[in-house]
Amino acid sequence: MKLHNFRHGCGSLSFMLPILLPALFTALFAPLSYASSTDSSVQKLRHSRLLKSALQHQALNEQQSDLWTPLPNQGWKPCINSTSTSSSLPESFGYIQVFLDGGLNQQRMGICDAVAVAKILNATLVIPYLEVNPVWKDTSSFGDIFDVDHFMNVLKNDISIVRELPDEYQWSTREYYASAIRSTRVKNAPLHASANWYLENVSPVLESYGIAAISPFSHRLAFNNMSMDVQRLRCKVNFQALTFVPHVRTLGDMLVNRLRYPGYIHQVVDTDQGKGVGKFVALHLRFDKDMAAHSACDFGGGKAEKVALARYRKAIWQGRVLNSRFTDEELRNQGRCPLTPEEIGLLLAALGFDNNTRIYLASHKVYGGEGRISALRKLFPQIEDKKSLATSAERAQITGKASLSAAVDYYVSMHSDIFVSASPGNMHNAMVGHRAYMNLKTIRPNMALLGQIFMNKSMSWPDFQEAVVEGQKNRLGEIKFVMSENNLAKHVVVVEGSVVVLL
Repeated sequence: MKLHNFRHGCGSLSFMLPILLPALFTALFAPLSYASSTDSSVQKLRHSRLLKSALQHQALNEQQSDLWTPLPNQGWKPCINSTSTSSSLPESFGYIQVFLDGGLNQQRMGICDAVAVAKILNATLVIPYLEVNPVWKDTSSFGDIFDVDHFMNVLKNDISIVRELPDEYQWSTREYYASAIRSTRVKNAPLHASANWYLENVSPVLESYGIAAISPFSHRLAFNNMSMDVQRLRCKVNFQALTFVPHVRTLGDMLVNRLRYPGYIHQVVDTDQGKGVGKFVALHLRFDKDMAAHSACDFGGGKAEKVALARYRKAIWQGRVLNSRFTDEELRNQGRCPLTPEEIGLLLAALGFDNNTRIYLASHKVYGGEGRISALRKLFPQIEDKKSLATSAERAQITGKASLSAAVDYYVSMHSDIFVSASPGNMHNAMVGHRAYMNLKTIRPNMALLGQIFMNKSMSWPDFQEAVVEGQKNRLGEIKFVMSENNLAKHVVVVEGSVVVLL
């Protein structure tokens, strides 16, 4: 039912508004899974003319024939296998605790930084504490997600690590730091702090108490002006030490096998027969309710959606969304609007992917449910996800656990032929960096260009396709920039927030 039905309807219903509006608001933001087959909501298409043309031009042409070709060797060498040649470590100055917020991928970056800080301070790292995310409410610990034995073994010659604090420090719990201001807690670490900041501000705490707890600890270590040893260590943690627990890897391998060989799970098929046989794309839509509300963009859901998004934005962020100061046109020109499933589908079709392309959806929730994803399904009917590929029994160990579900998506995405992220974010950053390290193909949408051409309602499909292909050149995962301010520039590369150290 639409809001205007109440406004222009019988006046006797006006008293029901205070009751019905909250219900409508709740319904708009109820968790809706992209895999739901019962959601009958219908979202208005914003680019119906382009969609119709795309459906008529899905034959793969010569210009896009190299889509599945792996990236050529770029001549880079990844970080070395070990950052230390000594089997003995210097005496530790104390214990470092870190409390990591955010989702799985933000926490992953925090773990890399925590190891680096322990190295800088010559301290013993306590296995990081993962805060409960207020959105996904997942209580999974470090050991529930990552292989702790592997983590400690890989880094044993680099830093000292303990699973838990010794008995004399058992009072140093998460609740202890939440209850009051404590002298052993460091809560003023600035964003992107330098190594010297930790030496000047945290070392004295370690010397006085033998322990320091840093909270919050998200993005609390800079990328620039770090020693080569620290940069190599970050790289080693991210790409060698952090391995998912066995049951996540087992489920991930099962999904990859079923994506590559549909109908031939226990057989080997000839991957050269036909287009895309044995190959698949991993797509992270990143179009959940928080993303939609925080972006302050218009997604074509009409006045009811605009009102609901505005109310949610105010309730969650109390007017602290800077994007809300701009018009939708200004935001799209600046590339600040996340791509809808419809728009990412048109992008993929313009690049040359066709209706035989197998796509794995690596996304938690999609705002708008199945109605929002219908256009993408029209273009690419061979869309799969965890629920379509595995039984409920096979998924039992990750059911209801958002971080473990995200870990499976990460694992499958790392084994895909091509990864596509609809919009920038922590998953995008982690995946682009990791796949750059592995020299794997990754499509990074040109957000500003796409925002502008999607506003052109008169553009023909050939012109749209030409603009997309031209705008996406050199955006397939190539390492193309160095983030450093000293003579390490030839050796250190930072890709979307992930350190990829090159010799």
